[in-house]
Amino acid sequence: MHQLKNLEEVNPDLTPEVMSQVDEIIEQSRGKPGCLIPVLEECQRVVGYLPLELQEYIGEGLNIPGSTIFGVVTFYSFFSMVPKGRHLIKVCLGTACYVRGSKNILKRLTDDFDLAPGQTTPDRRFSLETVRCLGACGLAPAVVVDADTHGGVRPNKLGDILAKYE
Repeated sequence: MHQLKNLEEVNPDLTPEVMSQVDEIIEQSRGKPGCLIPVLEECQRVVGYLPLELQEYIGEGLNIPGSTIFGVVTFYSFFSMVPKGRHLIKVCLGTACYVRGSKNILKRLTDDFDLAPGQTTPDRRFSLETVRCLGACGLAPAVVVDADTHGGVRPNKLGDILAKYE
């Protein structure tokens, strides 16, 4: 569709099948005012994230400068330029959770999975984030995996909790 060819050689996530879906999204929205954010959301849903190569491709398809797209992607926290895991782990570092040992939970995750906050495991099973408060202070220390809140988490029980998430 556009001049950027062989994207799969640059980024293995941008397969012809994926790019076919991206082309459909672009084609349905081209020329519509205010289409950029919905297009980016749909493309992120298809690809899982918005790498620079894809941003450039979308920009070309919508006739929007790549710098504008990059600005939007980096401004809104719901967009990601790095691959995300199938499961998102959020470790609460709010006062109640921190005092009750969430720092040890975070250390266990970083040690066991060689994973720092903001990163994803190489197999894309997990992404790790820290949050300031989950609103579950009574369950401290709390960890959320996807939409499941786990309270009273102990570092030695993390393996049992995470084993449920393939």
